[in-house]
Amino acid sequence: MNKRLPSGEEQGIPEQPNLSGRLEDAELIQLILNHLTLPDLCRLAQTCKLLNQHCCDPLQYIHLNLQPYWAKLNDTSLEFLQPRCTLVQWLNLSWTGNRGFISVAGFSRFLKVCGSELVRLELSCSHFLNETCLEIISEMCPNLQDLNLSSCDKLPPQAFNHIAKLCGLRRLVLYRTKVEQTALLSILNFCSELQHLSLGSCVMIEDYDVIASMIGAKCKKLRTLDLWRCKNITENGIAELASGCPLLEELDLGWCPTLQSGTGCFARLARQLPNLQKLFLTANRSVCDTDIEELACNCTRLRQLDILGTRMVSPPSLRKLLESCKDLSLLDVSFCSQIDNRAVLELNVSFPKVFIKKSFTQ
Repeated sequence: MNKRLPSGEEQGIPEQPNLSGRLEDAELIQLILNHLTLPDLCRLAQTCKLLNQHCCDPLQYIHLNLQPYWAKLNDTSLEFLQPRCTLVQWLNLSWTGNRGFISVAGFSRFLKVCGSELVRLELSCSHFLNETCLEIISEMCPNLQDLNLSSCDKLPPQAFNHIAKLCGLRRLVLYRTKVEQTALLSILNFCSELQHLSLGSCVMIEDYDVIASMIGAKCKKLRTLDLWRCKNITENGIAELASGCPLLEELDLGWCPTLQSGTGCFARLARQLPNLQKLFLTANRSVCDTDIEELACNCTRLRQLDILGTRMVSPPSLRKLLESCKDLSLLDVSFCSQIDNRAVLELNVSFPKVFIKKSFTQ
């Protein structure tokens, strides 16, 4: 006769809790919570202690995008989120702080607690920013690699000097800001790890050739550069840039009126930057067939080219480009007077994978 063995409880041995089961449940809850919006997390945290613990876990706030809530976000919101954001690495506060909803003091308090792990900080169109804010960022965010101040046009010129302290920056967006030449030179000198730089429409810079020379000398790892609407860069600045930044993959020289094809500046770019994938020469009427043929010979990795507005490019040179650049997917020939609809249709037949954009006026 088989006898039943006594259970552990009957033997006086306490049963061990199923820790692996609890861990699996916790992981499942965290996985589900990853799909909730920030307001949903805040509501769910009020339902029970267990879900409150999970909803307030700083691991849920590694990436925090507050831009969708820009109209309502204020100092109280930041104070409420502060205990949850001690591990935040990616923070988006773009568009926030209008009408005084976020104060300099409120922003500073938040960063003093939550800035130590920040790697990426998006502050586009954040009009509450002043010099104190940039000073706090430079002091409280030692690991910052990515800073976007696009269209923060109320920042005073002297405020940008603090950015030079962020020596680990990989990406810096200063589009449409009041950064001045002296501050920018300091930034370029100390932030030599930059890979992505946007200086489009920075109207306070006096001499873009000096800036281009410093970029070529210091930013050897640069891969993307936006110089849209640089008012005075010349072939000299382009020469320094091309020789010093051979890794460039994306370059925007749109609406730069002082660049003329006759100086050989565009041909030089093509010869010295073989890794180019995106090139914007928008609204430069001097771009000609010779420039396109140089691109075809030297920049075979090209994926996107914008030559909107030129009168000097003909269909045969475009055909050479499309034959050489097998990865080309977007070609903008809008308002190019030699490229009519018939030419575009013929190129479309031969190169169906390429989107050829053609806008025109009657």
